[in-house]
Amino acid sequence: MSIRTERLAAVLKRDLGKIIQKSYQNGSIITVTNVKVTPDLLIAKVYLSILSPGRDKKDVFEYLEAHNADIRKELASLIRNQVRRIPELHFYLDETAEYVNRMEQLFSEIREERESRGKDNEDE
Repeated sequence: MSIRTERLAAVLKRDLGKIIQKSYQNGSIITVTNVKVTPDLLIAKVYLSILSPGRDKKDVFEYLEAHNADIRKELASLIRNQVRRIPELHFYLDETAEYVNRMEQLFSEIREERESRGKDNEDE
C-alpha cells in the first residue's frame, strides 16, 4: 500500500468510527477495526467489530447498507478537502475477535488435557 492510501485509510477509520457510533444508537457497540482502500482511492473496505448482546449482527449491516449514502455524505463533509472523490463504502464483519477467542479456548483445552495427563502419570 502506498503512503497516500495508508493515510486515507487511517482518516477514514477515525472518521467513520465517529459517524457510525453517532448514527447507530441501538445498544450495539460498533468498532471500525480496519479500512482498506483500493489504489485508485475509489473503494474503501470497512471492517467492523460488532458487540450486540442479544441482537443479530445482520441487523447492523442492514442498517449500514440502508444508510450508506447518508454515512458517505457525512464523511464527505469531513474529508472533502483531502480527496477529490469520496470512496464507496463496503462494510465487512471483522471476525478476528471470534477467531482469537476460539484459539484461546482450544489452547485452554490443550492445557487442561496436559495437566490431567500429568496427574494420571503421577498417580501410577
